[in-house]
Amino acid sequence: MKAVLSKETGGPETLVVEDIAEPTPGKGEVLIKVAACAINFPDTLIIRDMYQFKPPRPFAPGGEISGTIEALGEGVTGWQVGDKVMCGVGNGGLQEKVAVAAARLFKVPEGVDLVKASALLMTYGTNIHGLKDRGDIKEGDTVLVLGAAGGVGLSAVELAKAWGCRVVAAVSTEEKGEVAKQHGADAVVIYPRAPFDKDTSKDLANAFKEAVGPNGADIVYDIVGGDYSEPALRAIAWEGRFLVVGFPAGIAKMPLNLTLLKSCDIRGVFWGAFTAREPERNQKNIEELFDLWKAGKIDPLVSETYPIERAHEAIAKLENRGAIGKLVVVME
Repeated sequence: MKAVLSKETGGPETLVVEDIAEPTPGKGEVLIKVAACAINFPDTLIIRDMYQFKPPRPFAPGGEISGTIEALGEGVTGWQVGDKVMCGVGNGGLQEKVAVAAARLFKVPEGVDLVKASALLMTYGTNIHGLKDRGDIKEGDTVLVLGAAGGVGLSAVELAKAWGCRVVAAVSTEEKGEVAKQHGADAVVIYPRAPFDKDTSKDLANAFKEAVGPNGADIVYDIVGGDYSEPALRAIAWEGRFLVVGFPAGIAKMPLNLTLLKSCDIRGVFWGAFTAREPERNQKNIEELFDLWKAGKIDPLVSETYPIERAHEAIAKLENRGAIGKLVVVME
């Protein structure tokens, strides 16, 4: 079978496509014929040895897949060969077949395309945990989303709107702003490309303040980091929640005096660790996502698909912040 392999530390250009042996499902596992693998920011990090987890090489990146069960390992119940499923695998998704613990599977809802199904769990799963469990979101909140046109950002916009919030989308281009509006954003801020000098940072803070209104943002959902974080923190509401989700623009250095002046919180969002520590709560979150999907309140945007031979291009585009919505590698 074909697999996209990281055989040396480096960027997307170091990835190779090779034939490897098919895996055999062990006890409690199933063998999945992969239909699609969504590309996420951790894929850009794991191949550079910059992610929290460092699998031994050679390994396939790709942490989010959909497909069809092809074989059952010993002791697996509740699943059948032919079931359509989606799951998070950490890494290993960019190959034609994967052996996965049955406990990690979610059934693809009836009528949902497998390509679109691959694009739900990591982004929406992160955001329902971030906004609800960490952000204490409630109807009527004002939510400022940085990086609002990517897979994580758009799903955060949709979820916040589904829960009755006012959403300000912060993006880097007019095109991305239009996409964010199509997915429910009430207002858009176009920010310049970092690095920022003091005046640029102040101007962006003022733009955020104007967009969120005089009371500030109840939640700042920071997917970007770097120089963008401090201006957003300056636009936060009294007792607001600043959620640290990711930092493709770098790890921010925050002036903590602002947390005192606004009596606000800075909270981390680590969905991967949450799923391992509290699987039952995560299961309930995913069930809520399915309900919202069925009700038409969320709908993953897959903007581009790539064959497995061009998986490196998808990872490179995401790394260069060129993606809108989700990029997905399809196996057939």
